[in-house]
Amino acid sequence: MELNDIRQNLNIINDIEWEMTPEDAVMRYLEWGNNPALGKQVIRSKRDYSTYFVVNTWHDPVIYLIRRNSEDAVELATIRMPAGMEGRFLESVGHNKGVYAIDGEVKTWLQQQLKVH
Repeated sequence: MELNDIRQNLNIINDIEWEMTPEDAVMRYLEWGNNPALGKQVIRSKRDYSTYFVVNTWHDPVIYLIRRNSEDAVELATIRMPAGMEGRFLESVGHNKGVYAIDGEVKTWLQQQLKVH
């Protein structure tokens, strides 16, 4: 999928957890963080899932829309951010390679592109 495909799919748009981070997803689905005492959603079965965005900088910075459950993480969409934004994002993470939460400019741009918030 690409950005336009997401834009045309209200079910996916409504599923997006805008505050979900890669760390939160790992804690919720893969570690002992699946605990109601933490005030987070409790995962009861592999039918429970989260849909969220991340920025992957292992190569060129790319935004992925991920759907994760307790068994798998699937990349639903791959999105290139505008060139200037790529550079600013890389600068904000010290040009380090990794997988990062969307925030600030990237999150605002995605929400504008998807016409949410």
